[in-house]
Amino acid sequence: MPVRCGRHFEGEEDYLQARLPGEEQQSLAKAEEELKTEGTKLQTSLNNSWKNLQQEKDKKVTDESYEMLEEKLQTGEQELKTIQQEIGADERALRESQETARKLKAQMQEIEKQKEELGRWQILHNLIGSSDGKKYRNFAQGLSFDIMIKHANHQLQKMSDRYVLRRNPDQVLELNVIDNYQAGEIRSTANLSGGESFIVSLALALGLSAMASRKVRVDSLFLDEGFGALDDDVLDTALNTLAELQHEGKLIGLISHVPALKECISTQIQVLPQSGGRSLLQGPGCQQMTG
Repeated sequence: MPVRCGRHFEGEEDYLQARLPGEEQQSLAKAEEELKTEGTKLQTSLNNSWKNLQQEKDKKVTDESYEMLEEKLQTGEQELKTIQQEIGADERALRESQETARKLKAQMQEIEKQKEELGRWQILHNLIGSSDGKKYRNFAQGLSFDIMIKHANHQLQKMSDRYVLRRNPDQVLELNVIDNYQAGEIRSTANLSGGESFIVSLALALGLSAMASRKVRVDSLFLDEGFGALDDDVLDTALNTLAELQHEGKLIGLISHVPALKECISTQIQVLPQSGGRSLLQGPGCQQMTG
C-alpha cells in the first residue's frame, strides 16, 4: 500500500484522489527549481563577499586604530565646514564685486553720455563762445577793433611813418605799437612817452570818428590837453593833421594851456581868472561870467 506524509491510502483510487493536480505539481516543481537557483546565487554572492572582505583586510590600508581614524574624521569634517564657510564668504564677496562692477559700468556709460554732451557744448563754445557770451562778445568787438585800428593806422601814417598799430594777440582788445625807427620793435602802449601816447590817441580818435561817420555823421572833435608833451616837430604834425580835418568841414576844438597854440588858432575862447574864485569867458558868443 502506498504511503505519503504518514497517510495510509486504501487503494490506488484513494491515492489518485489525494494527489495534487498535474498543473499544480508542475508549478511547485518550477518554484522549487527557481528557489534552488536563487539559493545558489545567494551562496555564490555570500562567498564572494567573504572573499572580498578577506582581501580588503589583507590590504591593510592603514595601521591606525579606529579611534585615531574617528578623530581624524572629526577634524576633517571641521576643516570642511570651515572651508565651506570661506567659500560662502567668497561667494558673497564675488556677488558684491559683480554688483559693484555693474554699478561701475553704469557710471561709465553715464560718463560717456556726459562726454558726448560736453563735446556738443565744446563745439558750441568754439563756435560762439561761453554761455555768458564773453567769447562771442570779444570776437565781435575784436572785429570792430580791427576796423578801428585800420582807420587809425591810415590817420597815423599822415602824421608819422614811425608807428604802426597792431592788436595784441594775447589780449584781443589791447594794442601793441610797432616802432619802425627801432627795427620794428613791438612796444606796449604802457611804455609810450607822453608825445607818443598823444599821437596814438589822436590816431585812434580819428579812426573811431571815421568808423562812426559811415552811419552817423561826426563833424566835431574836441581834444583836451596833451599838447604840452609834444616836441615842435610832432606838434606841427598834429596841428597839420587837425588843419586838414578842418578843411574837410570838421569842427576841431583844442583845450590847452600851451601858449604856442595861440598863434596857430585863429578862433579862441579864453578862460580868464577873476577874483572870488570866478572866471570870465572871452571870445565869440561869450557874454557872461562863469563860476
